[in-house]
Amino acid sequence: MPKIIILPHAERCPDGMVIDAENGDNLINIALENGVNIEHACEKANACTTCHVIIREGFDSLIESDELEDDLLDKAWGLEPDSRLSCQVEIGDEDLVVEIPKYTINQVSEAH
Repeated sequence: MPKIIILPHAERCPDGMVIDAENGDNLINIALENGVNIEHACEKANACTTCHVIIREGFDSLIESDELEDDLLDKAWGLEPDSRLSCQVEIGDEDLVVEIPKYTINQVSEAH
């Protein structure tokens, strides 16, 4: 059973967290179910970058991102080579170490 290790984030998960997951679980869903409030302005529809995370360990165990996700990630704050949109990450067989970036670009909240 893979584990999802969420690194500490001042607002979203101050103490960090370790979550047991099943192969095939969706990263943002498993995080939200366990109280890690990852922002998701597009309601997990692969249409924004608010759920951007950085996979610090286990990245190579994930199914590759598609062109749409890659295009969206190009607009994310703090993009790194191991960045993904958590709404698009299906848990594989390996543990994942996940960092939630300090900032996010939320076009909806910034428009007001």
